[in-house]
Amino acid sequence: MSNVFVRRRHKLLSLKALRDSGAVLPGNTEENCPHCGQPVLRRELVKNQYVCPLCGYHHPIGAYYRLSLVLDEGSFKEMDEDLISSDPLEFPGYEAKLDGARRRTGLGEGVVTALGRIDGQKVAAGVLDSRFFMGSMSAALGEKVTRLVEYADKNKLPLILFSASGGARMQEGILSLMQMAKTAAAIERFSEHGGLYISIFTHPTTGGVTASFASLGDVMLAEPGALIGFAGPRVIEQTIGEKLPAGFQRSEFQEEHGFVDAIVPRSEMKATLAQILRLHAKGGRRG
Repeated sequence: MSNVFVRRRHKLLSLKALRDSGAVLPGNTEENCPHCGQPVLRRELVKNQYVCPLCGYHHPIGAYYRLSLVLDEGSFKEMDEDLISSDPLEFPGYEAKLDGARRRTGLGEGVVTALGRIDGQKVAAGVLDSRFFMGSMSAALGEKVTRLVEYADKNKLPLILFSASGGARMQEGILSLMQMAKTAAAIERFSEHGGLYISIFTHPTTGGVTASFASLGDVMLAEPGALIGFAGPRVIEQTIGEKLPAGFQRSEFQEEHGFVDAIVPRSEMKATLAQILRLHAKGGRRG
């Protein structure tokens, strides 16, 4: 691959990541951390990868920005960029909301899938973006994830998926719910062929995404403080009529109870993924 082409790829991802990160906004502006409530300068947030320097709260971040943090420079190649949601049920107002989400975020759908390298190791990676319909599972999102899994399977690549979701997209009804079985079946075929799947939970990951592909990783990682579950804690409390334990469904609770293998701060994510990939490469893969 020519150096010119590599530079173009890197520039494309850098521009999209810059838009996602909000770094183009004035750095001397302040915003209150939603966790500790203290004011933090935007330039400090940008410098700290959108982790509060006071309390460690991990702000949700855009898909392109997240990819720029973990993929090697110049290795990013987006897949299925033109695959976007339609309005199969002609749900009132859905098309207008889709258009608004695309204009606001610059995304075509709530997931970005790509090929790239981490510490030189080629990977297939996908990132759900909570800014687009809360990362909810549409038919297009399910199709993009499934295509990524199938590409990784065919080409014997490690698969990495960052999840962030509010569940199914109600405007697409049963077509949305069908993506749970579709993505889970693709992951199962990938696993049967010996593929490595690293699943990373970010805040929040709930609903059908948690109940399908996000929970099927060979290695399960999470960012600190991420909400992970099917139904939210308030719904559970209302259903069972009891108060839940402190920190219920957060990453730390899930790690303590064996659902998550490790909690990885954002600043350490690339190094952690690189280490897992190196260990997997040494162990080999069934062909």
